[in-house]
Amino acid sequence: MIYENISLKKFNSFGLNVRADHLAAFKLEENAVHFFKQHKGSDKNYFVLGRGSNVLFTSDFHGTIIHPEMDGITMEGKKDNDIIVSAGAGVTWDKLVESTVNNGLGGLENLSLIPGLVGATPVQNIGAYGVEVKDTIEKVRAISLEDGTIREFTNNECRFGYRTSIFKTELKGKYLITKVYFRLSTHPKLSLEYGSLKEEINKLGSTSLGNVRKIVISTRQSKLPDPDQIGNAGSFFKNPVVTVSLVNDLKTKFPKLPVFSDHSGGMKLAAGWLIEQCGWKGKRIGDAAVHDKQALVLVNFANATGKELFELSEQVRNSVFEKFGITLEREVEVV
Repeated sequence: MIYENISLKKFNSFGLNVRADHLAAFKLEENAVHFFKQHKGSDKNYFVLGRGSNVLFTSDFHGTIIHPEMDGITMEGKKDNDIIVSAGAGVTWDKLVESTVNNGLGGLENLSLIPGLVGATPVQNIGAYGVEVKDTIEKVRAISLEDGTIREFTNNECRFGYRTSIFKTELKGKYLITKVYFRLSTHPKLSLEYGSLKEEINKLGSTSLGNVRKIVISTRQSKLPDPDQIGNAGSFFKNPVVTVSLVNDLKTKFPKLPVFSDHSGGMKLAAGWLIEQCGWKGKRIGDAAVHDKQALVLVNFANATGKELFELSEQVRNSVFEKFGITLEREVEVV
């Protein structure tokens, strides 16, 4: 289905009423293939957009929005002692997580209640509570926006990193993901080392996939605003990864600085804490604000523009750099 001059308000979680020249929505992979082959060689400005839970539009989009609506969750079969589960790019992410937990398949439970669609998860390499989606992805099926050819990317070919992948770097804007295959365990080893997960599990008295999901959902709801109630894109900034020597220097000035080890060998800092120390938590400028419970989140109280939210993010970044000498990197994509 092709739409013209369409509002993108319901396609971005900030609730910004920007418009796009065109929007092409695809329920079937073959229809998307036909569309891109038909327009092969044309000078098209495409942007793939699911629920827009990680996007900040600062103006109208002059081009064609590509919106995946491919549905379906399928048990593809066993591989070694694991189960391969595939999901269409248009499946709501938490619907997939709920389905896998209900079927006793471990791997995604720590990623409960993250907003957005399945197709966006490999792009961003979403993560929460000590788990990244890359740890479960078997392969990714995608269509070239340039000529409509189909390609399947192995986990290694996706080149996953902290909140990034090949789809955000050298292949940015070049592929439409249509399906993602996950390798999940029937005998999961639960990841409970992050924050208070283990403590909360002990309170419930039973270590299970369902209880991990319950705790993660409860924790997220207590700290993060619901995009259906107040416009936001979750964590606006990445947690910076820095050297051990820099951490040691910072600790002399800021002894309470929260620090976590990172698999890269560096040290990860809590961006929300850095922002809070600069006095931004709960601060509001017009309808653009820093959330009062989690300083990592920027919110739109109703009528903030994308430019106003972007300007607020710049002021936050400048403050953190002036105080700590650290440049925060946006997790949200600015368009």
